[in-house]
Amino acid sequence: MKKIIVVGGTGNLGKRIIKELIKRDVTVCALVRSYTDTEKIMALEKTGAKVEKVDFNSIEAISKASRGATCLVSALAGLGDVIEGLQSNIVEGAIRAGVPRFIPSDFCTDYNHLVPGENRNFDLRRNFKNFIDTRPIQVSSVFNGAFADILRYNTPLLNLKEKSIGYWGNKADWKMDFTTMDDTAAFTAEVALDDAAPRDLQIASFQVSPNSLRHDLKQITGEEYRLHQLSDLEEFSRFIKEQRAQYPAGEQELYAKWQQGQYMYSMFSTQHTQLSNGLYQNLTWTSSLGFIQTLVK
Repeated sequence: MKKIIVVGGTGNLGKRIIKELIKRDVTVCALVRSYTDTEKIMALEKTGAKVEKVDFNSIEAISKASRGATCLVSALAGLGDVIEGLQSNIVEGAIRAGVPRFIPSDFCTDYNHLVPGENRNFDLRRNFKNFIDTRPIQVSSVFNGAFADILRYNTPLLNLKEKSIGYWGNKADWKMDFTTMDDTAAFTAEVALDDAAPRDLQIASFQVSPNSLRHDLKQITGEEYRLHQLSDLEEFSRFIKEQRAQYPAGEQELYAKWQQGQYMYSMFSTQHTQLSNGLYQNLTWTSSLGFIQTLVK
């Protein structure tokens, strides 16, 4: 039986990845910080995972906890101290323990074709990629686009209260990549068990444009949602930069308002064109209509 290490298992995505691995009859060990809340540890243990407290500042402690694993999955969220710093320690510990494979916390849009500087959080992941690709460990990144749940939160892209759909540039027909957390977790579990998994994997539960989103909402609700251009992309980019300059405290916030804008900008700047959805035949994927029904029920 394979042993998989998961770091970041107390988070929304990490918990789901652990549950998916347990379903596949895998030995799962969740490494958590020494000060992790007892209730969170108990919740993980109820899934069937073994939980071990680890000092993540100690490569030797990480190595000891990782021995015998065939893959280490990181579902960590954070800024540079986590994505670059903590993950680097984890990788070095895994290498020292002889773990052959690593899945980094790259659960986002495929940033490889984006311009550096356009998205702070993606830049952190790109910096870590440059580091990890020099290390003697096999890496597979799962790029899921945007988590579909953002459609619930009345963003400029979709505002359910105002019944409006916004877009930037001349991109009313631009297809955006959305993946549910459950679909992302199930796919990641398969990747963790696949010793031949590629370096980069793009997925999307569904790809939908502002126009097709409007069509789906009309089909489900019978109501017309207002479709409107918010600005051109150049103007949006300038606005984000001004917002960032005016709020320097946001550099220490994971989801500062300007960072949220950067995510939206990225969604209209790149898209997944080589989906790996069909790589594992036992998976099913949430449809656009199926997900939107959960928004308006």
